[in-house]
Amino acid sequence: MSEAVRPLDKNDSWKGRRGPVVLVIMDGVGYGKYQEGDAVRASRMANLDALTASSPHTQLKAHGTAVGLPSDADMGNSEVGHNAMGCGRVFAQGAKLVSNAIATGDMFRGQCWQKLVSNVKEKGTVLHFIGLLSDGNVHSHQDHLKAMIAQAYKEGVKTLRVHALLDGRDVDPTSALDYVTPMEDYLASFADVDYRIASGGGRMYMTMDRYGADWSMVERGWKAHVLGEGRKFVSATEAIRTYRQEVPGVLDQDMHEFVIADGDRAVGTINDGDSVIYFNFRGDRALEMTAAFEGDARFDRFDRVRVPKVEYAGMMEYDGDLHIPAQFLVSPPSIDRTMGEYLTASGVKLMAVSETQKYGHVTYFFNGNKLGKFNEDLEDYIEIKSDVVPFEQRPWMKCAEITDKVIEAIKSGKYDHIRLNFPNGDMVGHTGVFNAVVCSMEAMDLQLGRIKAAIDEAGGILCITADHGNSDDMYEHAKDGSVKTDKSGAPKAKTSHSLNPVPAIIYDPEYKGEYNRDALNTGLGISSWPATIMELMGFVPPADYDRSLIDLL
Repeated sequence: MSEAVRPLDKNDSWKGRRGPVVLVIMDGVGYGKYQEGDAVRASRMANLDALTASSPHTQLKAHGTAVGLPSDADMGNSEVGHNAMGCGRVFAQGAKLVSNAIATGDMFRGQCWQKLVSNVKEKGTVLHFIGLLSDGNVHSHQDHLKAMIAQAYKEGVKTLRVHALLDGRDVDPTSALDYVTPMEDYLASFADVDYRIASGGGRMYMTMDRYGADWSMVERGWKAHVLGEGRKFVSATEAIRTYRQEVPGVLDQDMHEFVIADGDRAVGTINDGDSVIYFNFRGDRALEMTAAFEGDARFDRFDRVRVPKVEYAGMMEYDGDLHIPAQFLVSPPSIDRTMGEYLTASGVKLMAVSETQKYGHVTYFFNGNKLGKFNEDLEDYIEIKSDVVPFEQRPWMKCAEITDKVIEAIKSGKYDHIRLNFPNGDMVGHTGVFNAVVCSMEAMDLQLGRIKAAIDEAGGILCITADHGNSDDMYEHAKDGSVKTDKSGAPKAKTSHSLNPVPAIIYDPEYKGEYNRDALNTGLGISSWPATIMELMGFVPPADYDRSLIDLL
């Protein structure tokens, strides 16, 4: 526990409700700007509509500067959204920290960068970069990669390889050539060196698994990046064009592996003495490949065949508690005094629950990028195993099972606060399949009705929100607002997050006039939830927390 955290003061005039305060995070559910392509609006969500109509509600910012990103042109994401909802303040996040470190030169003066570059220069070996090649700015940004390539050239690195994962989730779903071909041209522009793309494939097919959901993705990435195994091509551009011809409509995120080769020889295997930088700054989809590089002989997730002795580093420290990876280029935000830490210091019994896909968000990210619990006796964390199938085939995901656990917890009377994440709007939203998203929304809405009934019985408070938008913006739109179409004339699917605001709904069936419920405070971001929840529980929030949604009377 942080030294600055002490028990919260109680509000002498209001002790809170007899039941728990429950926070429902509808992941990826915002208020759409356009009617066409808004799968939330297209869904029949009678329970959410009724809760909105009968309760004080407003809209919250969940992107850009409101969650610590560089500008309001940057879409929010689940990592920074849960950070904000968990700590009650806004911290500069990964993209901004990395951009600043590059702009000031601090990254390149740092011991880690110098060590990795010196290693390959002294040994005459290869500097490798693995990561997501796009400008989505959620997991990575191509400008960061280009800056590091330019610096490596300036410092005399002779051989460099890029292992490029294709995005299609945080950017246009079929935009891979907009990033890959210019990157190949950029690498070729450096004189008297050997700089090339060596391997790659779709981010949802290889390398970028998270929460141990599907280690076979990591194995496929290892085989391509490290061992040079996989379908071979003369260039990444040729690989993408070939796959598009063979599988019309294939999304970038699902594209199979490609290995660049001279004849039958892969040009970019990773070998003893090389240096490797995983250039994603976001941690959740970087931890497993990091474990494959750093794991010792006890690593048993898949057969690595051979484990090269390399200098490995991440763009950032992906796990601040376990200090993973051992080496990193930029320090992550130091998030302290989170809501969970304050509540447990105040004796509050709480529970966090989601399925595998978002379990780390309601625990690790919500707690300020910290593993474990603040108090083993006061916190219960429940993970429901996700199905390992394409999300459009099971769009309801595990929302019913999550709700079962929540209702059981409410009825038990053990908990003062419960938080949960329904992943549907985000994970199914990323597929681009409109009808599947509608199905996911309506499945989730049924569960909201079940939770409301339990809240009514227990005399609690139900808070409903989201960490960012996604399912509210499922079509690509032109600047004039018209829907873009594909070659067949069908709407062009959008698979990335949106810049739209998200809900803030407070359902309080035993309201007794303690706060102004006619209008919630406006113009706020999702970082306002901690102060709000503390006040709804009868506590006085820390003075430096962002403003609460309610004004006590």
